[in-house]
Amino acid sequence: MVWPFLYFAHDRLSPAELSAARLDGDLVEIGEGYMPADAVENAAMRAASLAPLCSERLAVGIWSAAWVYGALHEPPARHSLVRAPGRRVGNLVSRRAVFHDTAIDADDVTLLGDVRVTTPLRTLTDIARRTGKGSDPSRAAAAARGLIETGLVTATAGRDFLAIHPGLPGCRRGDALLARIAGGAASSAQEDVTR
Repeated sequence: MVWPFLYFAHDRLSPAELSAARLDGDLVEIGEGYMPADAVENAAMRAASLAPLCSERLAVGIWSAAWVYGALHEPPARHSLVRAPGRRVGNLVSRRAVFHDTAIDADDVTLLGDVRVTTPLRTLTDIARRTGKGSDPSRAAAAARGLIETGLVTATAGRDFLAIHPGLPGCRRGDALLARIAGGAASSAQEDVTR
């Protein structure tokens, strides 16, 4: 599907024309493309902007999916891609994306803007599990809270998902993070009731 509000280099306009339109204030950058400055940015538009990175064998996941759903204000420097359900993918090398060869069920992927994206629940649990060595726990906590604040998923649903899938790497760390978030939300709700 061709999105009338998304422009990619060498698609309908050259990179020079896109840059000139951006400098004139007619277009703004979104993902891997550009959109009109007065267009409404939503999840489908953000997902569609990542179409040049994704083939039908890949899905947008983890940090990039959090950005698509509005949990992160800025897209990640390198987008996160995962293997689509039932697909085999070789080793992918890209300066713009990081490939995570993780098995994902068909129920864990949805279609937004003709691009496969992990569901809010799968995105939440994937982010929550990334609190171990070599990662920034505060980044994962902020992204998980942001995803929960969108209202698309709850911390309890994330904990239930992790309980059903105990073999996922980082499952206990993810559950601990979601328990802290759920506990914070419960105490915050209690404060509102008692005021």
